[in-house]
Amino acid sequence: MSRIAPVSLEDHLELQPIFEAGEKIMGFIPNDGLIMAHAPEVLRSFLSLVQSIYAPGEVSEELKRFVGLIASSAAGCQYCQAHAAHAANDQGKNMEKIRSVWEFRTSSLFSEAEKSALEVAYKSSLSPSEVSDDDFAELKKHFSDKQIIEIISVISMYGFLNRWNGTLQTTLEDKPKQLFDQVKPEK
Repeated sequence: MSRIAPVSLEDHLELQPIFEAGEKIMGFIPNDGLIMAHAPEVLRSFLSLVQSIYAPGEVSEELKRFVGLIASSAAGCQYCQAHAAHAANDQGKNMEKIRSVWEFRTSSLFSEAEKSALEVAYKSSLSPSEVSDDDFAELKKHFSDKQIIEIISVISMYGFLNRWNGTLQTTLEDKPKQLFDQVKPEK
């Protein structure tokens, strides 16, 4: 159970359009957003950040989802891992690739460019960051500065979400939990 209860949408009619849009995209209303709604200005600002990060850019939506998944894995946030895996699956991504993301370093399903981005996602999500100059040089072989900013933006957004959901122990919704139970690595 979440440490702070989600708001009731009946008590926040002004926020219903935000959550209806989220439900249309995700297929469910996210509990972290319902908790964030206790401070509507934070929710609105965060939504704007998410929309700008996931707006079409030079980095594929698929890679952005995998970056979020690996960043959340390194941070230990199963809520965010489940959401990133669910989003990747909902966008028609290859389930074999989703299941293999934890072995990205050795999996033939990932290109060298993807591997470099996922390595930076993993190492930058550790505290303190373990990204080396060599890791960054490898990233720069495959991506422009603008693309790197897109990748780091995803990692940073998940850094916020990992701390938010880990600290609040946000209850995972059934839909992403069901998918995550199918793809999460064995312990």
